[in-house]
Amino acid sequence: MTDELAIETHGLTRHYGKVEAVRGLSLAVERQCITGFLGRNGAGKSTTIKMLLGMIRPTAGTGRVLGYNIADPAQSLQIRRRIAYVGEDKGLYGYMTVAELIRFTRSFYPDWQPHIEARLLKAYQLPPGRKVKAISKGMRTKLALLLALARRPELIILDEPSEGLDPVSIEELLQTLQEVRAGGTSVFFSSHQLSEVERITDRVLMIDHGQLVMNTRLGDLLDNYRNIVMEFGAQAPVPTAFALAGVERLRIKGRQVWVLASSNVEGIVAHARTLDATVQVTPVNLRDVFLDLVREAP
Repeated sequence: MTDELAIETHGLTRHYGKVEAVRGLSLAVERQCITGFLGRNGAGKSTTIKMLLGMIRPTAGTGRVLGYNIADPAQSLQIRRRIAYVGEDKGLYGYMTVAELIRFTRSFYPDWQPHIEARLLKAYQLPPGRKVKAISKGMRTKLALLLALARRPELIILDEPSEGLDPVSIEELLQTLQEVRAGGTSVFFSSHQLSEVERITDRVLMIDHGQLVMNTRLGDLLDNYRNIVMEFGAQAPVPTAFALAGVERLRIKGRQVWVLASSNVEGIVAHARTLDATVQVTPVNLRDVFLDLVREAP
């Protein structure tokens, strides 16, 4: 693993009986970046994260987090000491009060950041004296985020971090993630909220059916990806006619051909015109690409 990578996997695989939740996943997550980890429900995101954290063991393949081997129990412990994780279930001690849980967690981390704790306690309007089990789901999400962000981890892994948050709290969360990235912390988070991902991420990883279908910098996606719609006077040519560089996805229906292109747009358009097609090219956003890739991926 290179020093530039916070997370690296090769052929990572996890089976549950006959169900292949993650299939040969190879990915690289750069340090000091915000990386969005996308996929529809059941795509394998949570299973991947649990393997990275040592919660479950891979069936096959290898992985490293901050240089540590995820399959080695001793090294997996080092991973958990150096990262912060906020999962979907938030896993908090319900019998403690908010203040007690903060004090309890703080005691484990000598580099705890009191100013971050104080700022988020106020910003999130958390009730210090109330039992954790008695606060709302949104409040528990905020508390889990406070416990993660005040630790000054090298890497933060978040699984649906904005779930249960109101719009103001989501805005605060996004600003906080940008701040911790600016302070040198790597951020890796899964989310279904594509507008949030598009606002703050440096790189996008997308999986479907347990396999990687995209790994690109967000700026490159917005700059280079294009929708190309071709209209033919008669039946459209067969798919092999569009086996061109840059074609990521292809759909043919009647006289119309739709292409999602990551590069070589001019070459694809020129080829279409040699086939007597009328052509329209439009930019894409993250939502467009996400829907098309997960819809079309096998």
